[in-house]
Amino acid sequence: MSVELVYETHSITEDNEAGVATGWLRGRLSEEGRRLAVELGRRRPAGGFAAVYTSDLARAVETAELAYGGTDVPRHADARLRECDYGRLNGGPVADLERVRLDHVDVPFPGGGQSYRDVVDATADVLRDLRRDHEGERVLLIAHSANRWALQHLLDGVPLEQLVTAPFAWQPGWDWTLA
Repeated sequence: MSVELVYETHSITEDNEAGVATGWLRGRLSEEGRRLAVELGRRRPAGGFAAVYTSDLARAVETAELAYGGTDVPRHADARLRECDYGRLNGGPVADLERVRLDHVDVPFPGGGQSYRDVVDATADVLRDLRRDHEGERVLLIAHSANRWALQHLLDGVPLEQLVTAPFAWQPGWDWTLA
């Protein structure tokens, strides 16, 4: 048996539109983000999922609420699915973050932040729980770009260094099978 894993990033935020790296700050979905969150619920109907897991950060929770709030699918917020904590760069310009991402694959961001490897470790913990709790089921994760990179690293073997330096390429979800 296996777990069918569907991954979606949280919907567009006001910070995304303004070029701000939100990190562990709250963030709010923009008007366009709210529209796209509702569209997510249409594109990936709740009936196809045993559960929806989100980051506990407000933008991911809000995405799930708008997409699945009127359904019976169980929703779980999990701090292990948080975006990377950029330390002092939380709330700073994305351009500043992009210049130093590669420096923080294994070294935490200054000011109490994390490394991208820390996000990989937390995401791996979530995958272990999903394998244990959802064998033979399909689940949806809604989180952040760092978690997507963690999944691509863990499940596809893509080097983390390559992922953190690649240009952002949004798509309507990613699918994996957890054996």
